[in-house]
Amino acid sequence: MNVGILGGTFDPVHLGHLSIADAAMAQAALERVLFIPARHPRLKHAEPSASVDQRLEMVRLAIEDHPRYQVCDIEAHRPGPTYTVDTLVELSAKLGPAINLYFILGIDVLRQLDRWKDPEQVLGLCMLLVMDRPGEGDFNWDGFYERVPWAKGRVQVVTAPMVDISATKLRRQAAAGEMLTGQVPDAVAKYICKQRPYLKDWEERTES
Repeated sequence: MNVGILGGTFDPVHLGHLSIADAAMAQAALERVLFIPARHPRLKHAEPSASVDQRLEMVRLAIEDHPRYQVCDIEAHRPGPTYTVDTLVELSAKLGPAINLYFILGIDVLRQLDRWKDPEQVLGLCMLLVMDRPGEGDFNWDGFYERVPWAKGRVQVVTAPMVDISATKLRRQAAAGEMLTGQVPDAVAKYICKQRPYLKDWEERTES
């Protein structure tokens, strides 16, 4: 079975994330996609605005009508920074050798692969599904493989539609009390409106 892994802060999860999962599933013959909210990704300096439990619940709501999508809390309560290699090791042990793991990432993230913890082990545990979106510019593949030679044969490029949705903008809109309909799944928009996970963002800006 081919299983995709889509990690991120999902702060909040939006239609762009679902579009990425759809493209990966269609083009890489995935049978399942795991959405894995991170407690605190290592390469991001700012803490997520919504709590990890709120982000888990928003993902659950976002994928409730997608039977082949699942939320996974494997990183949500892990202490310390989140490392992809640790997640892959844990998932490989849990799911067994019959599962082929495909880690979904953007081409901007691929540029930083040599900065990851143990990238060689990462590539031994999974294939990389790289989202190539219109307007992202040319990628220097020769230079990349010179830096990360063990990535050869372990990368598959997936064409993904450009969805112009900014999580930062969504948080600002939500903090100001605006509805996010049409940018996030309806159930997520209702949850944000009711629970106000980004209210503190608005309060901090008005106090500064």
